[in-house]
Amino acid sequence: MKLRGLRAAGLGGVGIGAFAVLAVLGALVCAPAHGQTYDVVISHGIVMDPESGLDAVRNVGISSGRIRTISTASLTGKRDIDARGLVVAPGFIDVHEHGQEPRNYQFQAHDGVTTSLELELGTDDVGKWYAAREGKSLINFGVSAGHIPMRIRAMTGQEVPSLSAMNTPVAEAANHRELTAEELGRLRAAIETGLQEGALAEGMGINYTPGASHWEILEMFRLAVKYHAPLQVHLRYSSLLEPQSGAAALEEVIAAAAVTGAQLHVAHITSMGLKYTPQFIEMIAGARRQGVDITTECYPYTASSTNLNSAVFDEGWQQRYDITYKDLQWAETGERLTPESFARYRRQGGLVVIHEIPEAAVRAAVADPSIMIASDGLPITGPKIHPRGQGTFSRVLGHYVREEKALDLMTALRKMTLLPAQLLEKRAPSFRNKGRLRVGADADVTVFDPSRVIDKATFEEPLQYSEGIVFVLVNGVLVVKDGELVEGVYPGREARAPSPQIGRKDAANPAGRCGEWPFCSGSPSGARTAGHGHMAVFGRCETVPSVSRERRAIRAG
Repeated sequence: MKLRGLRAAGLGGVGIGAFAVLAVLGALVCAPAHGQTYDVVISHGIVMDPESGLDAVRNVGISSGRIRTISTASLTGKRDIDARGLVVAPGFIDVHEHGQEPRNYQFQAHDGVTTSLELELGTDDVGKWYAAREGKSLINFGVSAGHIPMRIRAMTGQEVPSLSAMNTPVAEAANHRELTAEELGRLRAAIETGLQEGALAEGMGINYTPGASHWEILEMFRLAVKYHAPLQVHLRYSSLLEPQSGAAALEEVIAAAAVTGAQLHVAHITSMGLKYTPQFIEMIAGARRQGVDITTECYPYTASSTNLNSAVFDEGWQQRYDITYKDLQWAETGERLTPESFARYRRQGGLVVIHEIPEAAVRAAVADPSIMIASDGLPITGPKIHPRGQGTFSRVLGHYVREEKALDLMTALRKMTLLPAQLLEKRAPSFRNKGRLRVGADADVTVFDPSRVIDKATFEEPLQYSEGIVFVLVNGVLVVKDGELVEGVYPGREARAPSPQIGRKDAANPAGRCGEWPFCSGSPSGARTAGHGHMAVFGRCETVPSVSRERRAIRAG
């Protein structure tokens, strides 16, 4: 490369000799250290890395929870995983999973997921949510500051500890009412507190809060921008009818993102667009071409699911979605509904599966290389819940890649790994070490058989593990071995945005530790240094530039 070319690439100030040195150092980093024994070695697998494009047989050495080498040379490990004929991929990142309990994590690990995130509905207490899972989780976990639960709490004073608590009679009355100025102030403060506590995003389900004004939505977008946080948004409508159509709802959030400069992620595009999904995809692509920071996701199923007692089923739902009672399946029993059972279960409250998405819409979204894969999985409240939380990723790999050939394997992996990591890495820099297979990356790894991987969860029998996911490692620890769960291991860590703290050495804190983060080791990064503060990321401590008093609450990106 000519020096002029280097300058064009922004590297003109670096000498050619320096590049030679860097090249040698890079080779040394990637090469295995002579005589080194790794904690885990994955041998002879087909390593597929969507970031670099690597697609070749390699050996992977892992130590202390990170990838230390990727090499053609033989490696020695305390544990050796023979991956001949298997694909070695970055662990899958699910940015939309409501089921954040141990049983959900077991199903997700069997589906190749190593990081499970509740970013759409979120929580009303970010610190409490993370603390409840620390040291008890099979896979990595993370959450957003939830507009719905925080809005309900700001209006009623009631905590909202679960998905079902968002649809109680008191909560639904709040969801359908516009905020007062005082309530809006309390909501702003709650969202800010959640973001200061390390929430990965701001989550919004506007469809479930019909009382939320357009001005309220703009205010929420402005808060996200202040904290460099993406917004994960369930659109206000998914109706086929104007003027309250899904297209109008998509226009609302695109406009809000354009006005505020927010980073917008639209949830489950197929259940919002229905038969108009291809047009929605083009709207998003067009907004991106005009400079709007917007992404979206999909799951590979022809049915959606939500609470029957939510605003989604307010009067007129049959006309809005072009469905009727027989298209609704009660999650507790699997029965299709009638007018009588609909009325009874709506009073009772609970999950319903909605058979409403055309296969052509699913295929269009799954095949699009810019659209992430996300499950929208649900808490396991009954034997007939939607299968998406148990089989999404294996269904894409087995059905749409291998059987339907709707997209190639590398593209599918990119949609499950690199794209979700890139969505979050501005807000949470530790995601720069997720969704990739490279030296220094977190050792979240999924090893699967491309000829056998497939979902087994169905609408009739949804609580079945996927097949063909052979090994899964979370932070270098096996959680799935030979297709079976490993008992008694909890290597999952909090996936959390950095929360800068000033590490002060005093009598109560002699090491200068950050008091809010459980993994803080203090020195050297815990101690305050000139122009620097203390940051804990994924349980590891780093030194970061200090921020002003006004912006000290959080800084990322």
